[in-house]
Amino acid sequence: MEPLRVLELYSGIGGMHYALKESSVPAEVVAAVDVNTTANEIYKHNFPNTPLLPKTIEGMTLHDFDKLNFDVILMSPPCQPFTRIGLQGDVADPRTKSFLYILELLPRLSKRPCFILLENVKGFETSAARDALLKTLRECDYSFQEFLISPTSLGIPNSRLRYFLIAKRPPGSFSFPTSIMEGFPMCESPDSLAVPHNNPTSSECEREKSGTIIFKLETEQELGRKRIQDSRETVRRLQDFLQEDKEDMDQYLLPPKTLLRYALLMDVVQPSCRRSVCFTKGYGHYVEGTGSVLQSCVDVELETVFKNLELLSEEDKLKQLLQLKLRYFTPREIANLMGFPADFTFPKHISVKQQYRVLGNSLNIHVVSHLILSLKWFIQLYSMSSKVIK
Repeated sequence: MEPLRVLELYSGIGGMHYALKESSVPAEVVAAVDVNTTANEIYKHNFPNTPLLPKTIEGMTLHDFDKLNFDVILMSPPCQPFTRIGLQGDVADPRTKSFLYILELLPRLSKRPCFILLENVKGFETSAARDALLKTLRECDYSFQEFLISPTSLGIPNSRLRYFLIAKRPPGSFSFPTSIMEGFPMCESPDSLAVPHNNPTSSECEREKSGTIIFKLETEQELGRKRIQDSRETVRRLQDFLQEDKEDMDQYLLPPKTLLRYALLMDVVQPSCRRSVCFTKGYGHYVEGTGSVLQSCVDVELETVFKNLELLSEEDKLKQLLQLKLRYFTPREIANLMGFPADFTFPKHISVKQQYRVLGNSLNIHVVSHLILSLKWFIQLYSMSSKVIK
């Protein structure tokens, strides 16, 4: 079986490339394209032999694409136009321009790719950009399936609900062999979305505000949901993803000012927990809604510390909170949760803040690898048909 020629668009720090490697599908990334200087430095550091084009996608001509002669497109377009906390500018957002350019070029390629895999945030599935994508795919005779998947579906204790689309060209219909997608619920038709049944029905990064406050501004409903998540034995514990080397961890401790200001808003987890909330690019800089923080000292009862905390003086409040030794997850630990292998590293000059930013913009490698594996059966068919044509 000849290796597939893969074009990696919006390549970032190489999440798609690592997922491709993990899948063991015979493939070669013929080019990676991204305009982010920091992400490109990290990509080149880890994939020195992959051609990396540091340019805008709109700066590439139809001829440039045709010369690459690719079989597969892997892409993760900018998510900001579709996020719930953004302006949701959708196709009117300038950051969507490059994606619309791809859709314009796709029908005009001298050889259209046989497979396409796209990742984006939850919210993309209701966008005009998604409508334009599906319209183009249908016009180009692609069959496709869409998913909303969180890493928790694969036993990873991190909620990162994302939209995925996989598309293929003929021959053959897009009906998966039995059990090929074990672990992911399948959608029944190309126009519907599969939502994992073992995840909350609301967005996993959102907080529910209804109900009586128990402690730490959390309702009985929220605490109950977290206990259910922590009781799922199919999901691994966070301790499996933490760094064994405990040196230099003091730099990740939350400073007193942050503790006093945001303690009641933070999602606090322990190493024994089977959950953590979505890590975003603002992690380590902003607190609310950017990711969980870790309770390093597990001998102290969380509820005891937070009970009646607001009645204490600032000095006593800080003494209470410092007992927990709350810290940020390190970039390496977040990389572990996102499936990056042990040999993935950052260049020494990349700051911790930059590391958090690029990781927050990346994807879960295990989820994408699983999706690529789901295509393996079709890839083998494609390889066989290509040999017949030759």
